[in-house]
Amino acid sequence: MEKIEHIGIAVKDLAVSNLIFEKLFGAPAYKSEQVESEGVATSFFKSGPNKIELLAATSPDSPIAKFIDKKGEGIHHIAFAVEDIVSEIARLQKEGFIVLNEIPKKGADNKLVVFLHPKSTNGVLIELCQEIN
Repeated sequence: MEKIEHIGIAVKDLAVSNLIFEKLFGAPAYKSEQVESEGVATSFFKSGPNKIELLAATSPDSPIAKFIDKKGEGIHHIAFAVEDIVSEIARLQKEGFIVLNEIPKKGADNKLVVFLHPKSTNGVLIELCQEIN
């Protein structure tokens, strides 16, 4: 793993949360997009090398909607940048981690993504991200 790529925060209302984070960072989101496959709308904020991804559900059955129903708004996941996501999946599976989607899928911010089950990571949802070239 190279670095923390971003921290994902689940929010109920993306527009309201965008205003909060614009005030916090002193700048608007540098990118907003929808990831249809995940039923989520996202906004990205940056401070130096650090990125925050706000995630709001676009459907009531999306993973973010279920997360907010169960735990409320807050930190949803920590994402790590990797150079070779396929090799990293194999390495982590050998180490005993549970991979939720063994085939990387297109995520937000031009990334291929895979998630590790929180049961195998002390209750933290981990996302692996590889830049799509």
